[in-house]
Amino acid sequence: MPTYQLAQLNIATLLAPLDSPQLAGFVSELDRINALAEAAPGFVWRLQDEAGDATALRPFGDDVLVNMSVWDSVDALHDYTYRSDHAQIFRRRRDWFAKPTEAHMVLWWVPHGHRPTPAEAAERLGRLQRHGPTPHAFSFRDPCPPPDAVDTAIAADAQP
Repeated sequence: MPTYQLAQLNIATLLAPLDSPQLAGFVSELDRINALAEAAPGFVWRLQDEAGDATALRPFGDDVLVNMSVWDSVDALHDYTYRSDHAQIFRRRRDWFAKPTEAHMVLWWVPHGHRPTPAEAAERLGRLQRHGPTPHAFSFRDPCPPPDAVDTAIAADAQP
C-alpha cells in the first residue's frame, strides 16, 4: 500500500448563478461526471455535501465553486481529467466560469487515508500562488514525487 496519496483542489468563479440558464449545461452534467470520477482507476475520495456534490460548499466565496479529491497518483488524476469523458466538460469551462487570473488548481501529497479540509486546501493553493510549485504545493505542469519516493530512491542507490 502506498504511503502517500495525491490531493487536489480546483476552484472556479461562476459567470452566473448556479440555477441560471447559462449554467444549466454544467449542472446537468454534475451527477454523471461525479460518478465517472468515482469509477475512475485511482480515485479515492471527493469532497461532497448531503446532495452528493460540492456546489453548496463555498469556502472561497459565494461565486466560487470548489472541487477537492484524493487520488492514488498524479497519473490517475491526469487520466481522469484529460483522457475521460470529463475532458468534454473541461473544454466547456469558459462557458460557465471566469478565466482564472492566477493558479486555481493545486496538487499535494497527503498521508494515505488523510482527507484534506477546505482550509488545508486553501493554504496549499495560496502557497502555490505566492511561491510557485514546490513539493508542498504543485501542478500538473510541475509535478513532484511523493515524499517517500525520494527516500526509496536514495535507499535503492545505497544498495551494493
